[in-house]
Amino acid sequence: MIAVVDYGMGNLRSVAKALAHVAPRAGVTVTGDPKVIRRAERVVLPGQGAMPDTMRGLDATGLRDVILEAVAERPFLGVCLGLQMLFDTSEEGPTEGLGIVAGRVVRFRDEAMLLPGGGRLKVPHMGWSRVALVRPHPLWAGIPSGERFYFAHSYFAEPADAAVTLATTDYPTPFTCAIARANIVAVQFHPEKSHTAGLRLLANFVAWNGHA
Repeated sequence: MIAVVDYGMGNLRSVAKALAHVAPRAGVTVTGDPKVIRRAERVVLPGQGAMPDTMRGLDATGLRDVILEAVAERPFLGVCLGLQMLFDTSEEGPTEGLGIVAGRVVRFRDEAMLLPGGGRLKVPHMGWSRVALVRPHPLWAGIPSGERFYFAHSYFAEPADAAVTLATTDYPTPFTCAIARANIVAVQFHPEKSHTAGLRLLANFVAWNGHA
């Protein structure tokens, strides 16, 4: 069974629907029940919106400890804010995260949005961007480096240890958009909105044994 964690925030159904599409026999459930999450073989933590609201939602539902248990022992996938929540702190708020991965989440700097030709990128970063794989990982099986994925965010993660970075994208300079450590993987983009490449990534997660 795959548990998509419902803590009262975010577009959970689209993630669950995409997982059910790639793994119709897996038994995908959207749940905020700690008992169900603890029984699940795989756990997915999606999220979108504001980081302070997201962390309040996680604490209000009493799911913080359940998430900490899941990331310690089972294949775990964070999506969008589900990646940002894993870090120590976020400038949004500012807000303390779960402290699972050392580092911070920062906002795109307006002064860094200038392009060489004089144009300016907008914040939030919304739309399709190419993702460059930093190192091999089962999550990327069959997905070429440089494939496009769909993004919608104003903040991004800065890991304290560069070794956890799995992939980067440019906006306009490179930033970490996917991380992997032991049984944990997390992506800043939305695989459920990324067509063929996103569905392949989710299928790879369903087949993944939790080891790099």
